[in-house]
Amino acid sequence: MVRASKEARAGARLNARQRLAWLRLIRSENVGPATFRALVNQFGGAEAAIEALPALSRRGGRAQAIRLCSAAEAEAEIDAADRIGAHLVALGEPGYSPALAQVDAPPPLIYVKGRLDLADMPIVAIVGARNGSAVGQKFTRQIANELGLEGFVVASGLARGIDTAAHTAALDHGTIAVVAAASTSSIRRRMNGLQQAIGEQGLLVSERAPGFSPRGKDFPRRNRLISGISLGVVVVEAAERSGSLITARLAGEQGREVFAVPGSPLDPRATGTNNLLKQGATLVTSTADIVETLAPILGRAPAPPAIELSSSDAQETPAPLPDVEPTERSIVIGALGPSPVDIDELIRATGVETRKVHIILLELDLAGRLQRHGQQLVSLTGS
Repeated sequence: MVRASKEARAGARLNARQRLAWLRLIRSENVGPATFRALVNQFGGAEAAIEALPALSRRGGRAQAIRLCSAAEAEAEIDAADRIGAHLVALGEPGYSPALAQVDAPPPLIYVKGRLDLADMPIVAIVGARNGSAVGQKFTRQIANELGLEGFVVASGLARGIDTAAHTAALDHGTIAVVAAASTSSIRRRMNGLQQAIGEQGLLVSERAPGFSPRGKDFPRRNRLISGISLGVVVVEAAERSGSLITARLAGEQGREVFAVPGSPLDPRATGTNNLLKQGATLVTSTADIVETLAPILGRAPAPPAIELSSSDAQETPAPLPDVEPTERSIVIGALGPSPVDIDELIRATGVETRKVHIILLELDLAGRLQRHGQQLVSLTGS
């Protein structure tokens, strides 16, 4: 059963203490969005969850102390964002896309800069090759501009080529740039360019803090946000192995529409898009193909955000850990393996009490011994 806190249902904001605690928790070691949600649900708030992390990780078999994000580190991160005009928004707050709140394990916090109202409008993502062809970029500019005239906001990843063409053409109507991480040096270099313009006229979104240097694994996370905020993803040009295809795959997993623009079989930049069409993506030769496909979706009332997070961190008392017997822990670990298994099936197979199973999984997760695959699937890691 989905639970929504009174504050989330009312659309209230976190207070400063709660926001700092949320940031500390998500920045602590081995805590991702799914683990964050499980911890807050188990302990009633972020502050209590932080207090519980050391004991949980030890019980999961971790020998070294788990690294906790300090209040000073979290405050420094927020101050760095403030200096460039970015704001930290939480799940359910203004500026947090309602569509993103519906995906499996949404990020609890994101940084935004610019027009927060754009997050509530219907969004279509356009992605494609960094070395996009001249004709590909021309077609991108055409559909981005026409989507804007139809009332859509265009999202992309602020990369060269197709992304840049999409942002530039949609800037006057509304565009959202999702970035893996914005280092302060790159912001200074690009402040007079497209990124600055989007920060003023559109909306910049990032899961990572200013000053953070993006790693390889941060770009798939960026792609997940691009598809997550959108009703559909349009792939204009993509090679056989392309980040744009990752975005398309994630869109399919999130229940979004996937569109592809056909290309010449002789152009390697069309290999990925042509393969998407073979797999059932919607063919796009004009903006009307996108608008007509999304019309039934826009006619349905949006579902309420599937928020399971309590924001009542202010006066919380850490909940006592359940008394898990060693035999119960052994049974759960023995039922796990390298293949993903549904948590509900794990509970049925082991016969261990539901809350105890979730606590054991948190212990393993914080000890670095569990992998979460989304859709309530978990497996043991190789370590």
